[in-house]
Amino acid sequence: MTLLLFALTAYLLGSISFAVIASWIFKLPDPRTYGSGNPGATNVLRTGKKAAAVLTLLGDAGKGWLAVMLGQIYAPQFGLGNEAVAVSAIAVFFGHVFPVFLRFRGGKGVATAVGILLGLNIGVGLLAMATWLFATIVWRISSLSALIAATLTPVYAYGLMGFDLLSQAVLLMSITLIWRHQENIANLLAGKEGRIGERKTPES
Repeated sequence: MTLLLFALTAYLLGSISFAVIASWIFKLPDPRTYGSGNPGATNVLRTGKKAAAVLTLLGDAGKGWLAVMLGQIYAPQFGLGNEAVAVSAIAVFFGHVFPVFLRFRGGKGVATAVGILLGLNIGVGLLAMATWLFATIVWRISSLSALIAATLTPVYAYGLMGFDLLSQAVLLMSITLIWRHQENIANLLAGKEGRIGERKTPES
């Protein structure tokens, strides 16, 4: 029952869409109505409003980090350990991907995953970010960078945290993140995926 409370709290936190909030603050169109239709920082950036994209990025990463921190702080008080932290990590991630407040149509989870990783193990988080940054500098394709980072991050997790509940949670998130990029993978294979900084014609 207590684990369910951790899961529900983290899920509701993850369901808060900072892409929608940032768009409202900066009086931008709903991010679900243009570009990829994805309520995430990359799509918000297509409006040309960098401040809104940064707010989205920080908010989505922050909620992932906060959920993990709350799990770590309060789990011992309920006689729980890493199982509560792992549940919180997974729940906040799936809250972002399938948010109840947006009829279960959420973002792909990259920024939220980064926040979660930094909360679980700062070394894993930094390695994931470094991988994404390196791939971005080389290829300038956000989705490709995310896919490469998602593929390698479980390896980092196992190397730094061992085979435990937390690294298994990281593996589950990575698999889900890759699955959420199915359309991007198809575009990459077809040579149609856009590059960072490249203007894309808005679409419904």
